[in-house]
Amino acid sequence: MVFAAGFVFLGVGSSSSGIGDILQNFFSRGSSSGTSISSLQKKAAEHPKDAQAWRDLTTRLEQKQRTDEAITALQRYTALRPKNQDALSELAALYAQRASDYRTEASNASAQSQVVSPGGLFAPPSTSPFGKAFADPSALQDPVATAVSSAASTTASDAYAKLSTVEKEAVAVYTKLARLNPDDPTTQVQLGEAAEGAGDTKTAVAAYRKFLKLAPADPLASAVKQQLKRLTTAASVTPSSG
Repeated sequence: MVFAAGFVFLGVGSSSSGIGDILQNFFSRGSSSGTSISSLQKKAAEHPKDAQAWRDLTTRLEQKQRTDEAITALQRYTALRPKNQDALSELAALYAQRASDYRTEASNASAQSQVVSPGGLFAPPSTSPFGKAFADPSALQDPVATAVSSAASTTASDAYAKLSTVEKEAVAVYTKLARLNPDDPTTQVQLGEAAEGAGDTKTAVAAYRKFLKLAPADPLASAVKQQLKRLTTAASVTPSSG
């Protein structure tokens, strides 16, 4: 989804930085740079209620680009410091990074599956005798290509599942940020795009509308209006369940 992948990395025309800037700031932190990860992990394990221990561990893991572990450590820190908006923004940025990673992984795996999958672009017509034989698993299928295609499909499926999880986690974090700072338009548009990516249209629409109310003259207002119109139109034509 092009819209959802773009806003936060470009930043919004209000006071907050975009996610790219947020991550750059956190990755360049100097604290704990000389301490080993194992030492910081030991300290955090021995003092699980020491917020600074988790903060230092998070920073070191980020510097080493061990993102999944950094997310876990930062979750512990934000649990101890639930109103720390900088930390919550950082956590959301890490989720966005992983979402981008999983999206790329899924896309690449899907493309690989299409390339090696039998019956692709150069398959004979399925109604022809050769086409029927080509589609028969016991006939002309290439076992190597089939195995590669199956593995790629599994990789894509796993990546999409992980993507769904981190998108939902991002929505939860942005929701917390929006409650802590309800008048920040940047948070609203980031919540909107995170919710849209997670398939939560109701939350996305509410956040985009709040953004437009808070920042009607923002450079992104026109794009948000277009996206809001698309979402509300799609919702109006989607049959309701039950």
